[in-house]
Amino acid sequence: MIDEYLTRCVVDTSTKTFNIYSNLGDHKVVECKTTDQFMNVLSIVRNLLDERSELVYAEPLIQK
Repeated sequence: MIDEYLTRCVVDTSTKTFNIYSNLGDHKVVECKTTDQFMNVLSIVRNLLDERSELVYAEPLIQK
């Protein structure tokens, strides 16, 4: 049995969402309703990352 682990997390600060990807191809979206929730999830994700994982930030939305 292969262990599943976090390989990539894309943080979108403008929508307060996290796109989380695993080594087994799973993809989850975590949507936060408040800034406090967003900051708490960000803290957890940072603690879970290891040398196999990548944390990236999405380009901010530019309103015209």
